[in-house]
Amino acid sequence: MNMDRFLSVVIPAYNEQSVLPHTVKAVCETLSRERIPFEMIFVDDGSQDGTWECIRALSGGGQDARVRGLRLSRHFGKDPSIFAGLCEARGACVAVMDCDLQHPPETLAAMYRLWEQGWQVVSGIKQERTRESGLHRALARAFNAALGRAAGVDMQGTSDFILLDRAPLEAVLSYREQDAFFRVIASLVGFRRTRISFSVAPRAAGNSKWSFVSLLRYAMQGITAFSGAPLAGAWWGAALFSSAALVSALTYAFSGEVSGEWIGIMLLLACAWILAALGVLGGYVYKLYRQAVNRPRFLIAERSGCEDEEVSENTL
Repeated sequence: MNMDRFLSVVIPAYNEQSVLPHTVKAVCETLSRERIPFEMIFVDDGSQDGTWECIRALSGGGQDARVRGLRLSRHFGKDPSIFAGLCEARGACVAVMDCDLQHPPETLAAMYRLWEQGWQVVSGIKQERTRESGLHRALARAFNAALGRAAGVDMQGTSDFILLDRAPLEAVLSYREQDAFFRVIASLVGFRRTRISFSVAPRAAGNSKWSFVSLLRYAMQGITAFSGAPLAGAWWGAALFSSAALVSALTYAFSGEVSGEWIGIMLLLACAWILAALGVLGGYVYKLYRQAVNRPRFLIAERSGCEDEEVSENTL
């Protein structure tokens, strides 16, 4: 097999049994039509439905030798699943895309053509998604702006839909954070890069697995991984309440007109802010603890469509 033009497509999957056959069919048809040599690596992130059985049927069952599968030992999250697939990729370039076909296979083929022209990193940039509420779009823009400022790169419109040459791929895998944030790391490594716009398609089947709480947790993970801004916010809040307390004390000393209700409100707000600041600080301390313990990012329990299907461990 000539690996010089070979594309590996990494696709994390969590409870995506209903959409997997559509994804395999669409990607295989598009890349075959474009005469692009490829493999698809599905990473089952501890699904609780029949996702893994479907992956085994599509890969180990002999339906398509270009389909491979990894099953993680439990649910680790989207980014660890992406890194698990990246570690297994054999291609000269590697692309990451969602399982639900909201990342169009036609754009994947266009990304590959840009790679052939010499671009080492090709990032998919979302066009405006009119199906989403205005609040959702505003929150997404705010998150990307905050994440971009924290990391020092432009993250507006970015997604996990990215194609990497082998050199930037090795650079991405060299990052050792426990809470590795793939989208940002792929932007941080540099190299010769370009962008391509795509329209977010409707899901081919099933429903999104992201709730508001999980999205909020994901956002906080990304921001705290690359910025001390939350700690700075706690400091500025402490400075604000200290200044207010000083003004109140001076007002009372010179006029004796500060009411007890005002002092009580200030004390309640100050206590609430102290608890919030302690929570932020605790989050950073916990990140340091996780990094010091250095547990595996993910564990691979089973492979399908590969020569070796034994249980293995990754200790990145």
